[in-house]
Amino acid sequence: MSTLTLDRYLARESAIHAADARLKFIATVGFILTLSLLPVGAFAALGLAWLAVIIASGAARVGWLRTTRGAFFALPFLLAAAPLVFTRKASPLGEIDTGFFTLTVSGEGLKMFATIALKSWVSVQAALLLSFTTPFHELVNALRRLRLPSLMVAIISFMYRYIAVLADESSRMMRARAARSASLDGRGGGSIAWRAKVVGSMVGSLFLRAYERSERVFAAMQSRGFSGEIRHMGGRKMRRGEWLALGTTAAALSGFSVVARLWLPVA
Repeated sequence: MSTLTLDRYLARESAIHAADARLKFIATVGFILTLSLLPVGAFAALGLAWLAVIIASGAARVGWLRTTRGAFFALPFLLAAAPLVFTRKASPLGEIDTGFFTLTVSGEGLKMFATIALKSWVSVQAALLLSFTTPFHELVNALRRLRLPSLMVAIISFMYRYIAVLADESSRMMRARAARSASLDGRGGGSIAWRAKVVGSMVGSLFLRAYERSERVFAAMQSRGFSGEIRHMGGRKMRRGEWLALGTTAAALSGFSVVARLWLPVA
């Protein structure tokens, strides 16, 4: 039986792996926020940001190709920004006749779409680097120690722990369906309508099973003294070098944002 693996952590010996999870989380969020504030057409700045991610990936010994390739899973979400190519009016490049209406391809829209795509691509690489160098439980503990809302941290923690349980439950239901729909010719299942009906019933059954299991889990946690917050023993303080690295990162990101707006060329 296959097991769903959610933790992307890669054990390596590097300074990035050894750094405090709070430092890495704040640096990653600051990096992504800096990218999101770059002006449209700041392709040179985005190239430098990508180079920084590649250097950090090499320093963490996870390989730049791993983060670059892994970031492509975000490309389907860019379909939401695709209408910008046709809704902007400045710098028209041509027209596409669909038979029902005519779409005008805009140079300004293409520039905006390319900027959004590159920002998303580099940002996802930074998030992947964080997940490759930080175990998930340390990241959740860092969110808690950064005083994020306890309810949000608890939801993230439980989601991580129990999504694999739900995946295993759905796998068992799929195997049961395959066993009950077998036929002598080796082809299981029926028509598309039959399959849709069965899938709908499975989704409803999975929801009920998840609800019942959550009630049992919550009752078990209450019997063990759970009061709404998962408690941990201690936790080390950030070292002086880590505080220095945090200040240096903040200064570097601020300087990068200023340089990107004042001196780097904008297409």
